[in-house]
Amino acid sequence: MSVLRPLLLLLLPLCPGPGPGPGSEAKVARSCADTRQVLGARGYSLNLIPPSMISGEHLQICPQEYTCCSSETEQKLISDTEATFQSLVEDSGSFLVHTLAARHRKFNEFFREMLSVSHQSLAQFFSHSYGRLYSQHALIFNSLFSRLWDYYEKSGEGLEDTLVDFWAQLLERAFPLMHPQYSFPPDFLLCLTHLASTSDNSLQPFGDSPRRLRLQITRALVAARAFVQGLETGKNVVDESLKVQVSEDCKKALMRLIGCPLCRGVPSLMPCRGFCLNVASGCLSNRGLEPDWGNYLDGLLFLADKLQGPFSFELAAESIGVKISEGLMYLQENSMRVSAKVFQECGTPHLISARNRRAPAPLEEAGRPWPWRVAPEEERPTTAAGTNLHRLVWELRERLNRLRGFWVGLPLTVCGDSRMAADISQETAPCWTGTGRGRYQLPVVVGPRTDQTHNPELGLDTSGPDVPTRRRRLLLRSATARMRAAALGQDLDMQDAEEDASGSGGGFHYADDWKAGTAPVAPAAWPPRPHHPPRRDSSSGGRGRGGPRFNQDRSRSGGMSVGLHNSPVLILFPSALAMLGPR
Repeated sequence: MSVLRPLLLLLLPLCPGPGPGPGSEAKVARSCADTRQVLGARGYSLNLIPPSMISGEHLQICPQEYTCCSSETEQKLISDTEATFQSLVEDSGSFLVHTLAARHRKFNEFFREMLSVSHQSLAQFFSHSYGRLYSQHALIFNSLFSRLWDYYEKSGEGLEDTLVDFWAQLLERAFPLMHPQYSFPPDFLLCLTHLASTSDNSLQPFGDSPRRLRLQITRALVAARAFVQGLETGKNVVDESLKVQVSEDCKKALMRLIGCPLCRGVPSLMPCRGFCLNVASGCLSNRGLEPDWGNYLDGLLFLADKLQGPFSFELAAESIGVKISEGLMYLQENSMRVSAKVFQECGTPHLISARNRRAPAPLEEAGRPWPWRVAPEEERPTTAAGTNLHRLVWELRERLNRLRGFWVGLPLTVCGDSRMAADISQETAPCWTGTGRGRYQLPVVVGPRTDQTHNPELGLDTSGPDVPTRRRRLLLRSATARMRAAALGQDLDMQDAEEDASGSGGGFHYADDWKAGTAPVAPAAWPPRPHHPPRRDSSSGGRGRGGPRFNQDRSRSGGMSVGLHNSPVLILFPSALAMLGPR
């Protein structure tokens, strides 16, 4: 018997063991060579990876059977699988961030350039028509465009007052030049601006031009500002949402999905696709943005259509000079009626002595402004940004259609990566099920958050979305509400300001067809506009903010004239220019 014992010991390893069961691939292939090769290429220390399988009682997540992972290796793999998942989510949504950022840049450049071109066109037109007089007194127009810029880019407040102030300044300078034989004291000018701002509109010195300009430029600027801000908000929200904060349950599920095959010594065995979809859907269920994302895209497209249609920013910017020119023509043609009404209400000012009065030049020497023609859409050239509004909206619509359903389809996108799951063409082949080689038999749950209650890998977190996700959804809803309000002619920023000031949600809104000349409709809660424009201090600088001024505090020896910072007065119609003398 003692002679046979050595022979039996030699033959014992050749005897077949128990039949195959779960994890039998680990029992048959006890070598960790493949795992050492893969993890060594990733920078793992081979001292932490045994050359052959060891007992797995120390494992916290993977099956506690024979394993190639030490405790240190398992912990490092948990961090690596989390980083892999986060990287895939960010890479999958990078085109969203890029698309929204590019659209924001293009639209913002376009709107800025349209305002700049409008300012330059007005300056060229009036400089050609009125020469040196305009260049000396361009501050009133520069102030108008400066405040329009401020509204679009910064404060978002005072657009109504900006336009009211502009027409008040223009009238305050125009009326005295219509009657150079009179001296106009501050009280008379105060009465003049008060009369022009009364609610009955009995004077209307510039006709209907102020109302039409206010209606057109206000709606276009409100819409453009809400649109650009909406694009920026969407970009920021998506960028933050893609930086996934992985929960502890999700970390464990990801480790079971793509980390445990390495610990079992079968790194080439890909996870089952259904297994991956359940894990990815569970990890992302509380961090998606649906249905707010779809509503946000609808709001963008709805407002974009308005910007190239009834709220055309191109037409509004081009029409600033048109409306001002029309208003000045109206004042010239109706000067007798306007003067009679003003003198009837405010009295007759004192005459200036003949020797202090400037003799007017012949009317024909002043010249008459050329008609201002607005180019039709098909004739409008592209801007320096290389495009026009119609093309921008067409490109936006094409790109946004690709973004729909992104958050619902994100698990499918993530699991389409070769690091996360087997290819769909190999769906019938054996794969990693979470415990070993085989077929994934559990139901696959891919859908909205409410469906994740039945997810077998990662059940729904009943606490709902986390605080950062809720905040991002609220930002999307707020941007969507502002864009939809702007598409209806309402400025929610102004309504919020009025609510803070008066406790009632006012805000101006307008009928939909501005081209028909429909008047603005003010809600009943809107506080009545005061019957005099706001005061302006003489120390306000060259910005020209506020209402009609009370800064006629300089010396008025001889005749009294109204000017701007002691400069000669600008009036932009031929009869007044004739009074000032030839160019």
